[in-house]
Amino acid sequence: MTEPRVTDNTRAHRFEATIDGRLAGFAEYELTDELVVFTHTEVEPAFEGQGIGSAIARFALDQLRADGTRKALPVCPFIKGWIERHPDYLDVTYGARPSRAD
Repeated sequence: MTEPRVTDNTRAHRFEATIDGRLAGFAEYELTDELVVFTHTEVEPAFEGQGIGSAIARFALDQLRADGTRKALPVCPFIKGWIERHPDYLDVTYGARPSRAD
């Protein structure tokens, strides 16, 4: 499988994954001064089970971390669950409890 290309479509307020020019999935968001509120994630049926949602989540959260001005508020069940399975992204998640691993 070709690796997905993930971009931030700021006009549509969503992160999009494409494969060979075809839309494979997206994660919609709303912006506030302090937050990126993830509201909905969808993967096209032809691309389900191929890691598209994970690629979108990782790209979006890496962008937040790099920018450093907002936190993620995952209202979307997919993004929320992905963060729960990847606690190394709690630092960019609004209201997340600090890790007790230290």
